[in-house]
Amino acid sequence: MDHQPKFFENLSGAGKAIAVLTSGGDAQGMNAAVRAVVRMGIYVNAKVYFIYEGYQGMVDGGDNIVEVSWESVSSILQVGGTVIGSARCKPFRTREGRLQAALNLVQRGITNLCVIGGDGSLTGANLFREEWSGLLEELAQKGKIDAEAVKKYAYLNIVGMVGSIDNDFCGTDMTIGTDSALHRIIEVVDAIMTTAQSHQRTFVLEVMGRHCGYLALVSALACGADWVFIPEYPPEEGWEDTMCVKLSENRARKKRLNIIIVAEGAIDCHNKPITSEKVKDLVVQRLGFDTRVTILGHVQRGGTPSAFDRILASRMGVEAVLALLEATPDTPACVVSLSGNQAVRLPLMECVQMTQAVQKAMDEGRFLEAVRLRGRSFENNLNTYKLLSHKRPDAELPKTNFNVAVLNVGAPAAGMNAAVRAAVRVGMTEGHKIFAVIDGFEGFARGKIKEISWGDVGGWTGQGGSILGTKRTLPAKYLEKIADQMRTNNINALMVIGGFEAYLGLLELSAAREKYDEFCVPMVMVPATVSNNVPGSDFSIGADTALNTITDTCDRIKQSASGTKRRVFIIETMGGYCGYLANMGALAAGADAAYIFEEQFDIRELQANVEHLTEKMKTSIQRGLVLRNENCNENYTTDFIYQLYSEEGKGVFDCRKNVLGHMQQGGAPSPFDRNFGTKISAKAMQWISKKLKETYRKGKVFANTDDSVCLLGMRRRNLVFQPVAELKSETDFVHRIPKEQWWLKLRPLMKILAKYKTSYDVSDSGQLEHVAMLPKEAETGAI
Repeated sequence: MDHQPKFFENLSGAGKAIAVLTSGGDAQGMNAAVRAVVRMGIYVNAKVYFIYEGYQGMVDGGDNIVEVSWESVSSILQVGGTVIGSARCKPFRTREGRLQAALNLVQRGITNLCVIGGDGSLTGANLFREEWSGLLEELAQKGKIDAEAVKKYAYLNIVGMVGSIDNDFCGTDMTIGTDSALHRIIEVVDAIMTTAQSHQRTFVLEVMGRHCGYLALVSALACGADWVFIPEYPPEEGWEDTMCVKLSENRARKKRLNIIIVAEGAIDCHNKPITSEKVKDLVVQRLGFDTRVTILGHVQRGGTPSAFDRILASRMGVEAVLALLEATPDTPACVVSLSGNQAVRLPLMECVQMTQAVQKAMDEGRFLEAVRLRGRSFENNLNTYKLLSHKRPDAELPKTNFNVAVLNVGAPAAGMNAAVRAAVRVGMTEGHKIFAVIDGFEGFARGKIKEISWGDVGGWTGQGGSILGTKRTLPAKYLEKIADQMRTNNINALMVIGGFEAYLGLLELSAAREKYDEFCVPMVMVPATVSNNVPGSDFSIGADTALNTITDTCDRIKQSASGTKRRVFIIETMGGYCGYLANMGALAAGADAAYIFEEQFDIRELQANVEHLTEKMKTSIQRGLVLRNENCNENYTTDFIYQLYSEEGKGVFDCRKNVLGHMQQGGAPSPFDRNFGTKISAKAMQWISKKLKETYRKGKVFANTDDSVCLLGMRRRNLVFQPVAELKSETDFVHRIPKEQWWLKLRPLMKILAKYKTSYDVSDSGQLEHVAMLPKEAETGAI
C-alpha cells in the first residue's frame, strides 16, 4: 500500500445536516456510537440532529427531532442502552408513515441519516431511501413542499451501524453490544459456578438469541460449559442419551458441577424447540441430579458497555460520518462494520440478504449451510468448542509418542489459563503427552515439570493470573539445565505463552540450537501480556481485561469528579513503553488527553492541554480526565504533570492523581481474552502437530530452520504464524515495542472526540467491499 495518505480535512460537512437515530432492540454501546456521530458531525461543521424514539419519532416529528451541540452527548459514553430512545414503529411500515417522516426531515433540511439498529431497522432505512424521490414528489403534489425543496433535497444518504447483542448480522465480526452482553453472561456464570460447586448442582442457563446462537456458543466456550444448544447446530438424534452419559462421566471424574447453556431459540433436528425447562426435566428424570434453571433475560441487554464496545462504536460512528460525507447519489446504502480490526463499509442490502439466507437455511433444515453462512469466525468457535468440551475415549485417541511442554513466561495476564487449557486438551486430542512447566524458564531449569491431563485443566478458563506460575527470567543463563530437562523428559516441542520475555526467550533458544540439539524442536509462542507490546500481533491475551479494568476505574473516577466539579484527574496506566492501554483506555473512557511514549510531547503540548481544560471548565462539563503511560517520558512524570496542572489550573480547577498499578494484571479474564486465548492456543497446538510430523525422521524430531520457531499473532484480519527471526527487524528492542503499531491510527480519533483539531488518515476507509469476498478468518477484533 504505497498510495499517499488521504486526510479528511478536505471533507467538509458545511451546509449538510445529519440525523442519528437508534431503532429496534437496545444494545450497550449505542450511546458511544451516537456520541461519535454527533461529535464528528459537529467537528466537520455539519448540523447534527437527534431523532428521539427511533422511526416513531421521525414520523411524529415536532420535539422528537432536535438539533444538538457538543455537550449534548457528554457523559453518555459509559451509559448502557440508548439515551435517545428506541421504539418499534408500525406507522413507518406504511407509505403514509414514511411520507410524514420525509416531510419532517425535509422541513429541517436533513438528507443524511445514520441508523443504529438491527437488520429490520436497516432494511426499513433502505426502503425509505429508495422511495425518497417519489415521496418528495408526492409531498410537492400535495402542496406540502415546493419544487425548490424537491430539487435541493433530491437524495437521501443512509449509513447503518449494527447495534444488536445477538451478533446476528452477516458481514460484521462483532455488532455493537455483543461483547457487553457476553460480559453480563460470564459474570453470571462465574457467580453461579461457585454456588453450583458448593452443592454439586447442575445449572441450565438460558441466554438470548432467538435466531442466532452466537451468545450461547461463545459463552459456552468462555466458561467451559458441558453442553450447549444453539439454533444453527441442532443436536443429533438421540442427543438426550449422549448428553446424560457425558454429564455423568464428568461427575465420575470428580467434577462437582455441570453447566448447560441453552439459546432461547434452540431447536432439535426436527425444528422442534428445546427449552431450558425440557433440559432440566430430562437431567432430573434420567440422572436424578439436583438441577436449577436460570433465565438471564434482559440482564444481558443492560449494564455499562465494555471497553471493546465503546471503542468499536466510537470507531464506527466516526467512520459513518465519513461515509455520509463521501456518499453520492450512486453509492448504495452502506453498513459500517468490523473485519479483523479494520473498519470496513459494506453494501447494506448484501448484508441483509446474507443474514436472511442464514434464517432460510435454518428453516429448511440446511444446518451445516447455516453455520457456514454465519462466517468463519462462528464456524471456528463451534469447532473449537467441540474439540475442547468432549474428551474422546482413550482407545479412540491417536498415539503419537510425542511430548509437548507448555509454559508461561513474563508477567501474569488474564486469559493465560484459558490458553493452557486449550493447549492441553487439543494436544491430547492430537495424541501427544502434554507436560506443564511450573514457573517459566526458571522452573524449567529446576526440573519443575509434570505431565498434565484433561481433567487437570477443568474450570481454568475463568481463572485470572497464571495457575502454572510465571517468571520474567530469560533462558540464556540456564541453557544447559533446560537442555538437560528437555533430554530427560524427552520434550519434542515447546509452547510458550507470554509477553515480550517469551519472545526474547524463543530468540535465545533458537540462537542456542547450534550448541544444543535439544532445542532443535518446533517452538511456538502465543502472545499474552497486558501491555500488548509483542511484535507480530495486533492483540495479546490479557490486554482486553486490563483495558476493561482501566475503563471501569476511569468511570468511577469521572463520577467522583462530576460530584465535586472543576476537577481534573491524572491517571497512570501500565504498559512499559507501549501506549496501547493509555491510548485505548482514553478512547474508551472519554478522556481529554493521553500521554504516550510513541508520540513525543513537550511543554508546549502540556500547556495547550491545560488551556483546553480551562476552556472546558467554562462549559457545562466541569471535569477532566488525563491518562499517562508509565514510561511515556522520563522527566514529565505523573507527579510532574500533576504539579504542572495544579499550578496552571489554580483558581480554575483542582487536580488529583491516581496510579492504577497491578490491579491491571489481575481479575477474572474478560470474555474476549478467554476466547482469544482458547482459539489462538488451539491453533498453535495444531501447528505443533503439523511441524512434528514434518520434522520427525529416523526415530527423532529434528527442526533447525527459522520457520520451526514461530509466533502466532493476529494481523489485521488473520491469525498468522511468523518466524521469530523475521520479527527482529520489526522490533524496537530497547523499548520493547513493535516499530509499527496499528492502534496509533486511532489516536486522532480520541483527540477529535475530545475536541482537538487534528489530522486523521482515512486512506484505509472509503472503499466499499462486498460481503462474499470478505475473508472471514476474522478471528478478530472479534472473539
